[in-house]
Amino acid sequence: MSCSSSSGSEGEEEGFDSYRKGGYHAVRIGDPFSNGRYIAQRKLGWGQFSTVWLAFDTLSSSYVALKIQKSAQQFAQAALHEIEFLSAAAEGDLQNTRCVVRLIDHFKHAGPNGQHLCMVLEFLGDSLLRLIRYNRYKGLSFDKVREICRCILTGLDYLHRELGMIHSDLKPENILLVSTIDPAKDPVRSGLTPLLEKPEGNANGGGGSTMNLIEKKLKRRAKRAVAKISERRSSMVGALGGEEAAASSKSERSLDGIDMRCKVVDFGNACWADKQFAEEIQTRQYRAPEVILKSGYSFSVDMWSFGCTAFELVTGDMLFAPKEGNGYGEDEDHLALMMELLGKMPRKVLFFCLLFMFSLVIDVCLNEQIAIGGAKSKDYFDRHGDLKRIRRLKYWPLDRLLVDKYKLPEAEAKEFAEFLTPVLEFAPEKRPTAQQCLEHPWMKVVSTQNNADNVESQVKNLKIKG
Repeated sequence: MSCSSSSGSEGEEEGFDSYRKGGYHAVRIGDPFSNGRYIAQRKLGWGQFSTVWLAFDTLSSSYVALKIQKSAQQFAQAALHEIEFLSAAAEGDLQNTRCVVRLIDHFKHAGPNGQHLCMVLEFLGDSLLRLIRYNRYKGLSFDKVREICRCILTGLDYLHRELGMIHSDLKPENILLVSTIDPAKDPVRSGLTPLLEKPEGNANGGGGSTMNLIEKKLKRRAKRAVAKISERRSSMVGALGGEEAAASSKSERSLDGIDMRCKVVDFGNACWADKQFAEEIQTRQYRAPEVILKSGYSFSVDMWSFGCTAFELVTGDMLFAPKEGNGYGEDEDHLALMMELLGKMPRKVLFFCLLFMFSLVIDVCLNEQIAIGGAKSKDYFDRHGDLKRIRRLKYWPLDRLLVDKYKLPEAEAKEFAEFLTPVLEFAPEKRPTAQQCLEHPWMKVVSTQNNADNVESQVKNLKIKG
């Protein structure tokens, strides 16, 4: 949520009780930062560690995203961690072409609740999750998915091959479009005039007095209650009226005009390949099998998350959504879902013995960790390679899943499955790199519409020259 126009949980606020010592900084619209260089315009979003504001940079006369961290020591340390990785990414990408969010500046800001570390990042648009929701979870066309994948892979290739950095939390929320879905939310396209001083009667911009925040919270609750009553009344209308309303709410939304270029953001959990900080990484649904099995990880964990994200863009559904069950936990269900899609897990991935420890010693020397077995393998699998507590699996290969469940054309489903299946290899060392994915034939397919546009453009150019 580092620089999005739509950060934080939809319909929620961070809560006034977090504006205290060690917590958020109370920002007012028009507040100056960094000796007056940045002027707060409006709140963009919030997270557990920070709030994010649209700000105007008076030095460059441009809009930026101002991320203000909570002041407690642990949050300051997390900010320093993120600044380290963002700085490295910015220093190696002077032309700003590598599809990674750009850190512009960072500084400390003193307030009533303590000293806050602030990051200034380029202003970006909505997350891919917001795009998926905007499209009503229907899935995007393949040409749009390719464009998005090209940007993600460009970013990952830069992080992995040139910087030696693992993102470790790649998911739709952490990939932002370069501009907003709604032009009205973009300060440049909407023609927003920057506020350079505090407006009259501005009691609070987002932090303000506790009393005002309580009043706002009560008003929001009242509005939600009224909305629920209206929904119940609507549901009591005749069946025909209800069907018409449902059809209207599910009407198609056009994606024409939306810029599909995007950038990888949020480096709060990033690490160097040769200096890892945590054993358990990645958001659950995008977590690689070697992380579940605790068998070491490297750049290939990001590729697994990329594969899950690409599937979600095409279908609108998460690839894996594990749940606890009767006698088994989320981890085992997650592994079962993987096996139903990809087949039985290879024995060498499960094998846990001294060979694994020996392989890690070799791999550290080669600056690459290849998982051969995991410390948790014996907890989930028997000696035959079957799950201990989930015995019946329903196998559904990726190409058939795309056709049978998501009704994709056979040929297109097969081509996409051929691209995605290697990315979802159980053995991490067999997964293609980001660079190799960029060279895959599926990534080089040009849609019929794009071909038509190119031909039309060439004809126009010939006419002009003639």
